[in-house]
Amino acid sequence: MKVTDAQFVISAVRPDQYPQDALPEIALAGRSNVGKSSLINRMINRKNLARTSSTPGKTQHLNYYLINDQLYFVDLPGYGFAKVSKSQREAWGRMIENYLLNRETLKLVLLMIDLRHPPSKDDELMYDWLKHYEIPVCVVATKADKVPKSKWAKHSKIIREALALNSSDPFILFSSEIGMGKDELWSMISAAIQS
Repeated sequence: MKVTDAQFVISAVRPDQYPQDALPEIALAGRSNVGKSSLINRMINRKNLARTSSTPGKTQHLNYYLINDQLYFVDLPGYGFAKVSKSQREAWGRMIENYLLNRETLKLVLLMIDLRHPPSKDDELMYDWLKHYEIPVCVVATKADKVPKSKWAKHSKIIREALALNSSDPFILFSSEIGMGKDELWSMISAAIQS
């Protein structure tokens, strides 16, 4: 997809704040600092539309980005080691679960996992949960540029086995630094929003 227009629309915490225009939505899920904002910026060829931070837990709302007036990227709060209270984490969990289960315009979840590390328990739980509720999901292994090319297959296998992926489950190696996986991901997104 050729991106000609991309804009940040809203940080939403409640369903009544979500856009009401019924455009398809692609959600980005993953642990804190896995590279969700960097992926958005790479996919739309912008340096810093989505703000990146080295501080885990920066995203605390559902951040909506409108692409070409055709679809939204929805950046979900990262799970894992964000320095927030237990009650705050539980509130995020409820907000995210409610969104994923009830948002009719949600077409695909990109579950992002750092290629350098085996999936965390949270990653495994999230993947199993999405599969259980039959929510379309594509696993995106980020930061591929940080792993030697000769080790991509080995690291990919670790992720595939931990999540019990079969050969037909969507899995894309991605690097926001070098743009690897970008075209493949756009193809997957285009197919999802047309289904």
